[in-house]
Amino acid sequence: MELLNDLAFRGLVNQMTDEAGLKEQLKKPTTLYTGFDPTADSLHIGHLLPILTLRRFQEAGHQVIALVGGATGMIGDPSGRSDERSLNTLDTVKEFSDRIKDQLSRFLPLEGENPITIRNNYEWTAELSIIDFLRDIGKHFPISYMLAKDSVDSRLENGISYTEFSYMLLQSFDFLKLYETENCRLQVGGSDQWGNITAGLELIRRFGHQEKAFGLTVPLVTKSDGQKFGKTAGGAVWLDADKTTPYEFYQFWINVDDADVIKFIKYFTFMTHEEIDALAEEVAAAPEKRAAQRRLAEEMTKLVHGEAGLEQAERITNAFFSGDLASLKPEDMDAAFKGMPQYELDGERNLVDLLVEAGIVQSKRQAREDVQNGAIYLNGEREQALDKTVTRADTLGEFTIIRRGKKKYFVIRHV
Repeated sequence: MELLNDLAFRGLVNQMTDEAGLKEQLKKPTTLYTGFDPTADSLHIGHLLPILTLRRFQEAGHQVIALVGGATGMIGDPSGRSDERSLNTLDTVKEFSDRIKDQLSRFLPLEGENPITIRNNYEWTAELSIIDFLRDIGKHFPISYMLAKDSVDSRLENGISYTEFSYMLLQSFDFLKLYETENCRLQVGGSDQWGNITAGLELIRRFGHQEKAFGLTVPLVTKSDGQKFGKTAGGAVWLDADKTTPYEFYQFWINVDDADVIKFIKYFTFMTHEEIDALAEEVAAAPEKRAAQRRLAEEMTKLVHGEAGLEQAERITNAFFSGDLASLKPEDMDAAFKGMPQYELDGERNLVDLLVEAGIVQSKRQAREDVQNGAIYLNGEREQALDKTVTRADTLGEFTIIRRGKKKYFVIRHV
């Protein structure tokens, strides 16, 4: 299917400059780019939409550049923010840049028939003097033009530093540089980047270049209730397994609301239109089966963490659902119990006393009632003996797992 039609079906086109011209341009192999500023040591799932959009272009035969913002990451993009970013040191930004480059290479092939290119804008910005930058770039940006951009205008009331005010110039310079050196004709970004993208197009025009360049934005992902996508009670959902385990990642997708699931399948998976339409019909007929959520969780976990990560996530999920915690492998333990309330136990303890000591219940009376009523489980097995003593013999790996009721888990670490 023609690429722009596919993007439109998936809801991935927010805005574009000169639709007719871009359609004509994309009839032949075209170089395009998206920028990723290294503001942390890992990308999160909010970055997946532009990454996977680049992959759709790459698979359609276009040349993709993923631009790591080693220079712009030193400044801070004001887009979509109400306050100033904290500035990181050069060493920190370099470290983050290397990590981001490694992550991008997992989703965008660096080898093969049509490999992508990863560049860093620090390459052409580091040696640029402030005098040259102001003379050659800054003179093309009227203040009135910059003040009209949403990313600046929305910050004027609360204040914006000259540092972040100048971010638009740096991103525009990136587009100009890639246009001149790589024949890059298209910039793709999130909808909050529209002002920066169009500023880059204006800079290219003001430099007198005749071959037209284009901009396209994808929507910023939000949930049906208007809440920000990719956030949980524990913070962002990261692409780094050390920050968000495959199990936590899988659980994020499996818990997507019915109102969002088909939209997210269109956004994030490479399922065909026919597969998606059939799944949408299944969801409409039997939403309680959550078939779409399972497919979404499978597709995304496999994409980000591979087959091994998906298998672990499903193994942990099934163990919690069935209560058969003993089926977990030793390597599953940390991932399975990450984020759960934990208590360190020195020696052994009567179960009733431990429930109170660890803060699982508020009183011994409540603890005795819970035990006698069958609400307490040790490592998945119901325990109703009031005289039960919890010792190192009651462990899975290094832990004793206490469940109260159906879903409240607590980790006892033996020290």
